[in-house]
Amino acid sequence: MNRIYVLLLFIPMLFACGPQNDGLTMHNSQAIHDHDRCHMCGMMITKYPGPKGEVLLKNSDVIPKFCSTRDMFNFILQPENQRQVSQVYVHDMAKTSWEMPKDDSFIDGVKAWYVYGSNRKGVMGPSVGSFSSADAAQNFANEFGGAVLAYDEITLEVLGEGMSHEKGMSHKKT
Repeated sequence: MNRIYVLLLFIPMLFACGPQNDGLTMHNSQAIHDHDRCHMCGMMITKYPGPKGEVLLKNSDVIPKFCSTRDMFNFILQPENQRQVSQVYVHDMAKTSWEMPKDDSFIDGVKAWYVYGSNRKGVMGPSVGSFSSADAAQNFANEFGGAVLAYDEITLEVLGEGMSHEKGMSHKKT
């Protein structure tokens, strides 16, 4: 009986020795391959600069991948898709190249901070830069322009109007 108690004492130590997780880095994202096409527009994903995104859907093995975070938001903000989304992944652009984002820099898109309206271009015009911290997003906005937004502040209206922070978008700081 004492052996069981001793074993139970060691179980928490097994988890304590595991890799550290900052709450943003995700390990369930899928690699984006050279021939993967954007779920929204059909363009080759890796052929273009800027952050990419992917979405896990409830009750589906299909993982929609996107050539830009802008296309990703246009997909997930559609009323018929909103209830189906279980996880969102985006590149942390503070940790990877704008020209060729790497798959190991995917983060939780819901917890990410975004910059919209910068002069950095994505696939088809205005990009939505994604970052793991508000400070990194603000630094990017200071250098390249744009407004810092939380996930919930990005709407179809914001994306459709192509507005910049000078035209009324909120400018979040923490």
